[in-house]
Amino acid sequence: MKFGIDRLLASPELRKPLAGRRVALLAHPASVTADLVHSLDALAALGDIEVTAAFGPQHGLRGDKQDNMMESPDFTDPVHGIPVFSLYGEVRRPTDAMMDSFDVLLVDLQDLGCRIYTFITTLRYVLEAAARNGKAVWVLDRPNPAGRPIEGLRLRSGWESFVGAGALPMRHGLTLGELGRWFVKTLSLDVDYQVVTMGGWEPEKAPGYGWPLGERIWINPSPNAPNIWMARCYAGTVMLEGTTLSEGRGTTRPLELFGGPDLDANRLVAEMQALAPDWLRGCRLRVCWFEPTFHKHAGKLCEGVQIHVEDAAYEHRAFRPWRLQALALKTIRKLWPDYDLWRDFPYEYEYDRLAIDLINGSELLRQWVDDTAAEPSDLDVLTLPDERSWREEREAVLLYR
Repeated sequence: MKFGIDRLLASPELRKPLAGRRVALLAHPASVTADLVHSLDALAALGDIEVTAAFGPQHGLRGDKQDNMMESPDFTDPVHGIPVFSLYGEVRRPTDAMMDSFDVLLVDLQDLGCRIYTFITTLRYVLEAAARNGKAVWVLDRPNPAGRPIEGLRLRSGWESFVGAGALPMRHGLTLGELGRWFVKTLSLDVDYQVVTMGGWEPEKAPGYGWPLGERIWINPSPNAPNIWMARCYAGTVMLEGTTLSEGRGTTRPLELFGGPDLDANRLVAEMQALAPDWLRGCRLRVCWFEPTFHKHAGKLCEGVQIHVEDAAYEHRAFRPWRLQALALKTIRKLWPDYDLWRDFPYEYEYDRLAIDLINGSELLRQWVDDTAAEPSDLDVLTLPDERSWREEREAVLLYR
């Protein structure tokens, strides 16, 4: 198969509309060609494109920043001599001065298929800025490594943030190019928007189910996204960022496991299986121990659970990571009612709302966890209508069928 960047590089015809126009690139470390050349270098090497600027999202163009709210500076690229503007530094929305540096912005970002991943919000912000400034935006499309499944509550009105760009469910099942189409449509943006589509993407094909395993190398789009197994789990494990539990940062398997120094993992898993066995389908859970070298519980032995989605037991359509992680939180609240679960700290420049609520796009998930009378079926009552409505709504923007 071919990603958008590879199709653009291979086709002078696709590039023709860029002739005589100043081109900028929004990219990160995973923005590479099939030959592992960074997209900025590959575009600059073409004789028919004038690259005048580059942009970096959260974690930077070079992926230099490890954690949330660690900002990247602007700099001048030492090889190409062009300005590199940070969209996760002094600003998160591009300024008019930044927009003056180009006519067409190419967006080549590997997404993870989860609403909270901030590259989605950055795409929205550049589309809005392009509409205001009369600029064009082209997304060079890449696979959604989590595939097409839909899961989770949709973000409620008023809960928009840098980790919530719109009324998406947690697992949206779209590519970045399709998300751009949805933003243009729902925000009624008057912008020249195009998608250089992939060739041969088969999101239902085993064993990758979204990612072309064995055909394309996985490169971390952010420091704690080391493999597609993490991408499969992320729509659930990202909720751990709003809790006192470790999500495995500071280990070699971040966002595939969770735990803490004071957890009884065997008891936790047994109770999860008793409460909602259907929510644990499609994967295997393994009780484990780990000691983070940094971040939460650094230097402390943690007992926890690893979610395995990398062997023959994985069932793509059955696996529901958001429900699985919600169930783990609910079970902790049931077994240990006084457990200090919710982390109260500044999260993505929000200081007045709990991180767990920002992550979920409302207070509904946290309220369900904390309500001792609420059952798993009560969360389904809230969530299933959201998933049905999104499945219908996204039909209008799908590019791959």
